[in-house]
Amino acid sequence: MLEDGKIRMAQAVDADGTPSDVACHLLLDQANRHGLIAGASGTGKTVTLKVMAEGFSQAGVPVFMADVKGDVTGMAQAADDADGKLAERAASLGAPGWQPQGCPVRQWDMLGGEGIPVRVTVSDMGPTLLARLLGLTEVQEGVLNIVFRVADEREMLLIDLKDLRAMLNYVGEHAKEFQMEYGRVSSQSVGAILRALIAVEDQGGDVFFGEPALDLDDWFACDDQGRGYVNLLNAAQLISSPQVYAMFLLWMLSELFEELPEVGDPDKPRFVFFFDEAHLLFDDMPKELTDRIVQVVKLIRSKGVGVYFITQSPSDIPDEVLAQLSNRIQHGLRAYTPAEQKAVRAAAAAFRANPAFDAEQALLEVGTGEALVSLLNEDGQPCVVERAKVLPPECLMAAASPDVMAAAREAAAPLMDKYGQAVDRESAYELIAGEQAAAAEADALAAERAQLEKERAEFEAQKAAADAKAQKDYEREQAKLAKEEERARLAAEKAAQKEAERAAREAEKQRERAAKTVNSVIGQIGREAGRQLVRGLFGSLKR
Repeated sequence: MLEDGKIRMAQAVDADGTPSDVACHLLLDQANRHGLIAGASGTGKTVTLKVMAEGFSQAGVPVFMADVKGDVTGMAQAADDADGKLAERAASLGAPGWQPQGCPVRQWDMLGGEGIPVRVTVSDMGPTLLARLLGLTEVQEGVLNIVFRVADEREMLLIDLKDLRAMLNYVGEHAKEFQMEYGRVSSQSVGAILRALIAVEDQGGDVFFGEPALDLDDWFACDDQGRGYVNLLNAAQLISSPQVYAMFLLWMLSELFEELPEVGDPDKPRFVFFFDEAHLLFDDMPKELTDRIVQVVKLIRSKGVGVYFITQSPSDIPDEVLAQLSNRIQHGLRAYTPAEQKAVRAAAAAFRANPAFDAEQALLEVGTGEALVSLLNEDGQPCVVERAKVLPPECLMAAASPDVMAAAREAAAPLMDKYGQAVDRESAYELIAGEQAAAAEADALAAERAQLEKERAEFEAQKAAADAKAQKDYEREQAKLAKEEERARLAAEKAAQKEAERAAREAEKQRERAAKTVNSVIGQIGREAGRQLVRGLFGSLKR
C-alpha cells in the first residue's frame, strides 16, 4: 500500500515473531534500481508481488507483469475481507489505513485469448532474439542475419512467420547470388531454420507475430484517478510455450531500453517491469544474450524503468544480473540437497548483515507471508536485512471474478479496437509471391513465345517444304508439259510433215493426173488434128 509517498511492503518482526517498530518501505525514487522477489513455491511471492504492484499503481506508476498462474487478475478486484482478518493483520503490522481496493487492470494476451491481443513483428524481434527463440546454432544464426539484411536492402517487410518463411526460401533459392556479398547460405541451414519455425508456430508464434504491433506507450498510461494501469499478460497457457514467453519478455525489455529517453533519477519510475518465472529467461541462454540483458538492466535505470525478477532461487539468475538488483525480498528457501544448501548460503550472504539474527538460518525458518527484506534507503544504500511479515494486498489474493474481468475488458474497448483485428499488409510474403507470380507469368509467356516460335518455325519449315514440294511439282508439271508440248510439237511437226508429204503426194498425183489429162487432151487434139489434117489432106487429094 502507498503510505506517505512510499510503498509499505512489510513490518519487521523480532525473533519471537512480534512486529517491531521498523517498517519496510520501498522508496519510489529508489525503485528504478531494480529488485528481486525470490522464494520457494508457496512462500508468498505472488502476494508480495501484488503488494508492490498495487503500491506502484497507487503512486501513478504503470506496471507490467505476467499472470502465470491465473491469480494475478485479482489485482482488478478489492480484497474480500468480510471477516475483517486482513484489516486486522494490516493493523497489527503498522498499517491501520489499509482498505480493500482494486487497481485499474488491462489484460493482454499473446495467444488469441480474451485479452487485448499482443503482437510483435518479426523485424522488431530481430535476428538475435529470434535465433535464441529458435535455438539456432552460430552458423544458422548467421544465415538468419543474412535473411534480415537481404529483406532490409530489398525493402521486404518481415511482419509474421509466413514472411520469414518466404524470405528464407527466397534467400535459399538465390543463394549463389548472395554468396559473394554475404557468404555461403547452405540449404541445410535454411532447412533447419524452417523446421525450427514449426515448433514456434505450435507454441502460438503464428498468432504472436503480426500487426498491429504493440505500442509500448499504451502501457505507460494512468486512469482518470491518476492510478497507473496494471498491464497483465495472460500467461497461464503461455507458460507452456517458454520460447515465445521468454522472447517476448526479452524483446519488451530491449524495446523499453531502445525507445525511452534518458530521465536520470526521477522521483518515481516511469514504468515497472516484473519478470515472473525469471528462470525461463536464462535457461540455456547464450552468453551474448546474457551480456545484453546485463547491459540493459544496468542502463535502463536512467530511462526511469524499474525491473523486478520473481523466481524461486536467486541462483536462477546470472550473477551479473543479480548484482544489479538492489531491492530484495527473499522468502523462505528449502535446503534438502547440497546444491540447495549452497543456494541458501549465497542468498543469505547477499544481504547486508543484521546482527540481530542469522540470515541463513532465518531463510530456512520463515513461513508463508514472511521474508527477509532489504530495500534501499534515501541515500541508495541497502538497509540491513530485516526479518519481516509482508502486508496483505488491498486487492483480491485469488483470481478476479468473471464479471470484474469483463468490466476491465469493456473499459479497454478502445485498445481492443486498436489491436483486436489482425492486419496483413503487403510484406515479404506478398512481394515474393508477386515476384514468383511475375516470374511464373514471364516463364509462361516465354514458354508460350517459345512454343509460338517453335510452331512458327515448324510452320515455316512445313511451308518451305510445301513450297519446295510445290515448286518441284510445278517444275515436274512444267517439265511434263514441256515434254507434252515437245511431243505435241514433234507430233504436230510429224503430222505436218506427213500432211505435207501427203499434200505433196496428192499434188504429185494431181500433177500426174493433170499431166495425164493434158497428155490425153493433147493426144486427142493431136489425133483430131491429125485426123483433120489427114482428112483435109486426103480431102484435097480427093479433089
